[in-house]
Parts: sequence; structure tokens; C-alpha cells
Amino acid sequence: MIDPRANPDLVGHDEAARTLRDAARSGRMHHAWLICGAPGIGKATLAWRFTRWLLAGLPDTTPPLHLDPASPVFRRIAADTHADCFTLEPNTGDRGVKRVLRVDDAREAVRFLTQTAAEGGWRVVVLDEAERADQPQVQNTLLKTLEEPPPKTVLLLVCSAPQKLLPTIRSRCRRLDLNPLAGGEMDMLLARMLPDLAAGERARLVALAAGSPGRAMALMEAGGLALQDAVEASLAALATSGEPRNHALADKLAMDRTGVALGIFFGLLRGAIAAALREAARGQPAPGWMGCHTLAVWAGLWDRLGTLADDTERLNLDRKQAVLTGLSWLAHP
Repeated sequence: MIDPRANPDLVGHDEAARTLRDAARSGRMHHAWLICGAPGIGKATLAWRFTRWLLAGLPDTTPPLHLDPASPVFRRIAADTHADCFTLEPNTGDRGVKRVLRVDDAREAVRFLTQTAAEGGWRVVVLDEAERADQPQVQNTLLKTLEEPPPKTVLLLVCSAPQKLLPTIRSRCRRLDLNPLAGGEMDMLLARMLPDLAAGERARLVALAAGSPGRAMALMEAGGLALQDAVEASLAALATSGEPRNHALADKLAMDRTGVALGIFFGLLRGAIAAALREAARGQPAPGWMGCHTLAVWAGLWDRLGTLADDTERLNLDRKQAVLTGLSWLAHP
């Protein structure tokens, strides 16, 4: 997957790109933007596309915000060497794999914005994964700049969970929401990115990715199609006399030290439950395993599994035990 700062292509978000372009050309552009949407749908790609275009002097290009990858500005931003651009992103925490935004980095970003532009134009800070600023002091450090921004500066907050930001942060940003990509757009992208993937598997991946190219690639790297098979087998075993291989599955997921596979597994499990709940609410035939519990119980399980997954990452809990606990709830909620 191409690093968003070096990705020249933006698929499915032309309207959002035009919104940013028109705001910049109006002469009254808001100093902070909160770019929201599901993980992996192109938020960071849009933020970096806008950054390049802004620092290149707002050229008249088609499609909107496009900049030739051969241009000096594109190359410098891709290499993270442009003097008027600052990247603020999470780093791996001291306890393990969890990525967090650090207060010292936030202070450095604030200092950067107070300096004079090296090339006489704009100064831009791109804050990726803003939802990982879960320490109040990090957000409070940025708040002063949001309240009194220096001239010709813009802060781009890329965020998948804006509810985790302080209300005072959200209220001082102009929000720009990105929608998931359509099925045809996803199929086109995946055919280009994964040319060796069979059409049937690509169709399954499109359905599981829910309009997110980044999620599709994460699923492929983590063996997502096999994990979906495991989810379906675990749920199907509830309605039969079959014995799910919970320990084997838990061992496999625990072997991934990054925790990515675990997060994907719980996401797929909750996605299957949510899809079944939606179908049941519409009066459509539900999978046989739905009959094991009431709809209210399934809704509660969906919520509890999400909390379990979040706590396992946040507190660096035992991944194998988390899987066994979650799967045991399916049978005995």
C-alpha cells in the first residue's frame, strides 16, 4: 500500500477535494479541518494531497488538488523534507505496540506553526490518527493554537473516531466527512492493487472492506479471508453440535505481536453480528445461530466484544485469553 504522503491518486472523494480547493481560493479558509471517516478510506491521502497543492501555490489542476509526482513540492513532501510541512502522528508507546500521540510532539507542532514560513507561503501541520490523542494534555496543547491560529497556517486533523476528541477541539475545526467508496470503485482499485487475486476472492474482500481500500489491504495482510471463515465457523457452531476450535484460533491470533489480526478478527465478528441484527430488524431471514439468543442479547454481545477488543489493545492484555473470553460469551452470554 502506498504511503498516503506519496500517493498521487485519490479515488471517490472529488467532492471533498473541491471543498478544500474552493475554501483555499476564497481567501477565508478555516485554519483547522477535521477530516473524518472510517479507517482506510482515504482521509490521510486527501490531507496530504491538499497539503501538496497548498504548498505548491494553489495551482489550477484537474482533477482537483492534483499535483504532478515529478514536481519538487511533491517529492519533498513524500520524503518529509519540506520546511513548511510538519507531520504529527502516533508513536509506539513504552508498553508495547499501542500507538499514541505524545505531548512533546504536540508542543513541537505548535512551535512550528509560530515560525515564519520558509518559502513565504503557508505552513501546514498534518495530524494523522488524531483519535489516538487520548491524553488530555495533548489535546489541550493544540487547543491554544486552534483558538488563536497564526496567519497563513492550517492544521489538518485526520480522525476515524472524532467522538474521542474534546468538544472544544471539534468546535474549532471545520468538519469534512468522507464516505466509503462504492463497490465498483473498490473493485477497480483492488484489481489494480491485487492483480493476482481471483475474482471471487476479490468480491469477498470488497464486501468485507465496506468501502475502505486501507481495510481491504489490512485484511489481505492479516489473512482476513481466513479469519472471516473462522468467524463464520465459530458462529455456525452455536446452532449445531459442532465443536469450534477456539484454542487453535486463539493461539493463532496471539502469535501476531502487532495485535492487528486480533483487531480484525473482533471487527469481523462484530460485523457479522451487526449484519444479522440489521437483517432481523428488517424482517429478513436470519442465520440459524441468531436463534441461540434474543436480539437484545446479541446487541449486548456486539457492544461487549467491542469493549473487550479496545481494552485488550489499550491495556496490553493477554490476546489469547481475550479471544477465548469473547468466543465463550457467544455460547454463554
